[in-house]
Order: sequence, then structure tokens, then C-alpha cells
Amino acid sequence: MKIKAPLYRDPIYDGAADPMVIRKESDGKFYMFYTQRRANQQVENVSFCYGTKIGVAESDDGANWHYRGALDLDFEFGHNTFWAPEVIYNPEEKLYHMYVSYIVGVYSDWGGNASIEHYTSTDLFYWDHVGGLSFGSARIIDPCCFRLPNGKWRMWFKDERQYSNTCYADSDDLYEWTYRGMATQDQPQEGPNVFEFAGKYWMIADIWAGLAVYSSDDCENFSRQTSNILVENGTRPDDNHKGGHADVFVTGERAFIIYFTHPDASIPTRSSVQMAELKIENGILNCDRNQEIDCDWRC
Repeated sequence: MKIKAPLYRDPIYDGAADPMVIRKESDGKFYMFYTQRRANQQVENVSFCYGTKIGVAESDDGANWHYRGALDLDFEFGHNTFWAPEVIYNPEEKLYHMYVSYIVGVYSDWGGNASIEHYTSTDLFYWDHVGGLSFGSARIIDPCCFRLPNGKWRMWFKDERQYSNTCYADSDDLYEWTYRGMATQDQPQEGPNVFEFAGKYWMIADIWAGLAVYSSDDCENFSRQTSNILVENGTRPDDNHKGGHADVFVTGERAFIIYFTHPDASIPTRSSVQMAELKIENGILNCDRNQEIDCDWRC
């Protein structure tokens, strides 16, 4: 099955960004959660990035996606902002957990205090608010969660008060978290994502000039590879821009990176979601964003 480009565009606001993908346990369908930027609205400056909901798209095969709606996550008054969701499944609870960046209100310039809000759900559509995480900082965003080899959970996130480095925290149960410090210190970044592939642990992070790549043998100590990915513009439709804030979906022995682009200089707010296949050559993780992908995630 050939993957089209772009993989997905939000049909309401045309501003899909910060995508992540999860497979639903009950029926095997795939769901993409993303920041629903209000790209086609006539608003001041960067206001289109605020007042955003979390959009949801659905797929039977990972190749063809359609819009299902936006999540109702509000727990206090106002037109508030939700960014960059992370959704994971805890088999012991048979429960989904969402961690999402949250800012009160709408800003026309980059600003506002940010926390990470925690929700739980049994079906991925209706969510109960558990509470907020701050780790002593008023500017944390972009959570990513991964289960460590010892069974504990680790969360990586961007802390703007720590020079926009990736920081991390650990938890036994996904409810109580202990801050551990900085995971990277080489340059400012956002949107960290950690995954296991081909016998190693990998971390990618958006450095606003493509994505930095780190690897680890133990999920504790990550080393950065010399080359970044998704730096050069692609040739597929809507892929003529550097890749941003990505997720990686691993199925069998293959891994696919799902990222977003700003493909249209005449409408700089518009964004599209794309997908490419990751490969490892001589220990280096890379992807050819121009290569045609043939896959079916149901297999």
C-alpha cells in the first residue's frame, strides 16, 4: 500500500502540527493526536498557535487518515491552549494516559506559563483530568513517555527555564513523578521523542533546523550522532520544508517517522503531516523523505 503525501491535513483549520500515533488496543485502529493550530484564521501574529485543541485523526492501516474531531480537555474557564499530546497505554491498568502541554489563554506573541496536564481514558475519546505537572518550572512543554527496561516510566520534556534543554522525570505508576535533571545539554531543542528500534534506544528532538538524533544502549546515557535528519527540503507534495516535532511508530522490524512541515511560503501558518521510513546504516539513523513508502501497519 503506497503512502500518499502529505499523509494528513487538518480539514478544519489546516494547521496540523506535533503529531503522535498510537494503536488502539480494542480494535487495532490507529489514532493520530496533534496540535490543531488555527492556521486559516485571521488572527494577530502567532495567535493561531494558541487557543488550540487536540485534533484526532483515525486510520485502519496507517496510510489513509480521516478527521474524527477534537478532544474536550477543558477543566477551567477560558479559551485555553493545548499543545503536543503524548498518549500511552498502561496494560496493568488497561488505561490510556495523556500528557499534554497547557497554557491558560491566548497570546499574540510567544509567551505564557506552561504546565503538563495529565488525563486518563478507557477509549481514547473521553478523558478525565488527573492534574498538572510542573517540576518546579513554569515553562515546561512537549512531554514524551517511554517504559524503561526495569518497568518504570520515564518522561522527557522541554524546560524553557533550563535553556530549552530536554529534561526528564521518572515514575513507578504514571501518577507520581520525580524530577531527575537534564537529559541533553548540547543545544536548545523541543519535542523530544524516545523509541526502541533495531536493538537500540533512540531519541530525536526538534532543533528548528531538522531533528537531532541521539542513541543509547541502556536508555540512560544518550550520545548524539553527527548528522541530523529531515534538514533538506523534500520533493513530495507539501514536503518542501524542514521536518518538525516528530513521533516515531515502530511496527515489526520497521520504523516510521511522522513529522510536520510548513510547505507554503504564501501561507506560512499552514502545516501538513508527512511520513518517512527510518533506516540504520553503519549505526547512523537516517531517512529518505523522498522515497516512496509501501506498507500496511495491519500486517
